[in-house]
Amino acid sequence: MKIAVGADHLGLPLKDAVKAHLEAAGHEVVDYGVNDDTPVDYPDVAIEVAEAVAAGIFNRAILVCGTGIGMAITANKIPGVRAASVADPYSAERARMSNDAQVLCLGSRVVAPEVARIIVDHWLVAEFQGGGSTRKVDKIKALDARSVGGTLPRS
Repeated sequence: MKIAVGADHLGLPLKDAVKAHLEAAGHEVVDYGVNDDTPVDYPDVAIEVAEAVAAGIFNRAILVCGTGIGMAITANKIPGVRAASVADPYSAERARMSNDAQVLCLGSRVVAPEVARIIVDHWLVAEFQGGGSTRKVDKIKALDARSVGGTLPRS
């Protein structure tokens, strides 16, 4: 699978650990940075990665900041993207199975590298299960379409 990864300076060590794990599992990984500890604002990275997901360049992406929350909030501002900040394997599975989340957000200050690898593995093998969740995800997609059409304010 071709997967984008990105992080701010706080997420760099965890991003690198996740990237190595993905590559060892045979995935093609495209790194959107950062690659040193120079301070970077997480929205700058999240926007670039989320736009690539929305454009269909990647089916999945992983973003890392201090908590994962800022990356998720930012990525979710991009129409067509569903990002989830998770800190456990079950939530990672549900993010895919129930919400069809294409972007996994992790927090380097709340998730250890060993746990992150488990979370990533659970998220990667999980697939959207449809069923009753389809109706809910379709409502999210409709909201995205309204936002793009200009009837909702974009912040």
